Amino acid sequence: MKRINLLLVTGSFILLASCIQKEKEPDTQSDWKQQLNKEIPLLGHRNWILVVDKAFPLQNSEGVITIDTGDDLLGVLQYTLDQVGSASHIKPIIFVDKELDFINRKLVPEIDDYRKSLTGIIGNSDIQELLHDSVFVKIDAASKLFKTLVLKTNETIPYSSVFIQLDCKYWSPDQESQLRELMLKRN
Repeated sequence: MKRINLLLVTGSFILLASCIQKEKEPDTQSDWKQQLNKEIPLLGHRNWILVVDKAFPLQNSEGVITIDTGDDLLGVLQYTLDQVGSASHIKPIIFVDKELDFINRKLVPEIDDYRKSLTGIIGNSDIQELLHDSVFVKIDAASKLFKTLVLKTNETIPYSSVFIQLDCKYWSPDQESQLRELMLKRN
């Protein structure tokens, strides 16, 4: 009888430990949208959201959080921009790799379709281009002080990642300049 009780207790602990382990490791591929929605209200001016291809390296910086979406890049980008666009406090500044402009159909047969879809999602937004290695310099500097959220996708087109720097939606650079001028005049 003691042996049966010991087995039951041991089995219960193993089952409990298994449940606790599953709670600690959420299925990020099915709930990345929930995680993004949870982060959006916390993110602000100077934070970054990166929607990246499959080969984008896992960052070691403490301020970088990576979520494996398991989805296609363009779908993740569309959802992310929709969420940022509907937030009252942030707006996107969009960066893409400069190298993307130089990829042709001989190198990547589906590149024209990708570019057309990307343009359809980004729309009239002002897109800034950076050399790929320059992105890492910006992210490294930003992540020392500010959170960077990386949404990793299953995209395998090189240089297809989109980098979104968040800016303040309700306060423009022009308003900031005017404020600084008023402050100088008062002193």
